[in-house]
Amino acid sequence: MSTAVLDEAAPAPTPEVIESFTVTLIVRRYNPEVDEQPKWVDYDVEMFATDRILDALHKIKWEQDGSLTFRRSCAHGICGSDAMRINGRNRLACKTLIKDLDISKPIYVEAIKGLPLEKDLIVDMDPFFESFREVQPFLIPSSKPGAGKERIQSVADRARFDDTTKCILCAACTSSCPIFWTDGQYFGPAAIVNAHRFIFDSRDDAAKVRLDILNDKEGVWRCRTTFNCTDACPRGIQVTQAIAEVKQAIMRGKP
Repeated sequence: MSTAVLDEAAPAPTPEVIESFTVTLIVRRYNPEVDEQPKWVDYDVEMFATDRILDALHKIKWEQDGSLTFRRSCAHGICGSDAMRINGRNRLACKTLIKDLDISKPIYVEAIKGLPLEKDLIVDMDPFFESFREVQPFLIPSSKPGAGKERIQSVADRARFDDTTKCILCAACTSSCPIFWTDGQYFGPAAIVNAHRFIFDSRDDAAKVRLDILNDKEGVWRCRTTFNCTDACPRGIQVTQAIAEVKQAIMRGKP
């Protein structure tokens, strides 16, 4: 009678050890109750390459300095609340990985520009949302579709404004615009993007109203096509192209 010989089980592979390292964050701090001017403060934090800037800020706040103040909510690039300047560029802290930055140098973190600074990394968003509301960013149909019916839209008509539906109102585009920094009346890229979303919607009947609003001296004609807004958008919206399309619609007198 033969006896089966069982192979010895192969040894389990040694798990790869992921090493942490020290990262220096230099954060621009400002407390209006005690500071006359903002100041830069250094923090050394132990991080992994796949951690995010938001994780580093959490470590600072939870383990080193509870007074550090910043906004964040979903932490997944959807709410747009943690937009800030990281190494001189507008980004979302929750989408910026440590490994994508040059960690041989300190990482500079500060509030976005062009909006009133309230505290640390928090700015007053009211002027931003005032411009947003002024372009009437909601559907304005001329009539109701009727009981039990809906407004039908073709795939081609939907595609015409698909890109600008992605805006999460983080203000990264608007606060990267040099015209917005120096002109407190300019609508800014985000407001124009959200106007675009409805101007080119075939179900909407108020395009002419929005085009008249954006034809103002502080509207689309203030744009200098620097592409800062497009580069800053965390959602990849072609902001400069959207602004150009609104300009063309104004000159045509219709979308």
